[in-house]
Amino acid sequence: MTPVPNRSPSPWRRLLLTLLGLALLALVVHTVFGEHGYLALARQREELKRLEQEIDRLEEENRRLAEEVQTLKSDPRAIERVAREQLKMARPGEKIITLPPEEPPAAESESRSKEKP
Repeated sequence: MTPVPNRSPSPWRRLLLTLLGLALLALVVHTVFGEHGYLALARQREELKRLEQEIDRLEEENRRLAEEVQTLKSDPRAIERVAREQLKMARPGEKIITLPPEEPPAAESESRSKEKP
């Protein structure tokens, strides 16, 4: 057997391998970071999950409001409750006393510290 002489690759072959390597690198970068790449897909999945949760929340709120509408249409006591609580209405002879809303504990301590010189 004759030994094969140790030849270095021709410049054209080296250029071709370099171009193929760069093309492969560009393809990988585009697949990961491109407009429709892996990272964009991950962001879209997160957005989809958030929107599905928002839809679930809105459907639940819609169901609750529809139930409240049905109750207000059929129950006079519910109408009276809303009139009293939200519209501050009273029966003849009744007096309504409205108290100011409570301050949160942190706000109370801040207001007290501002009062002291």
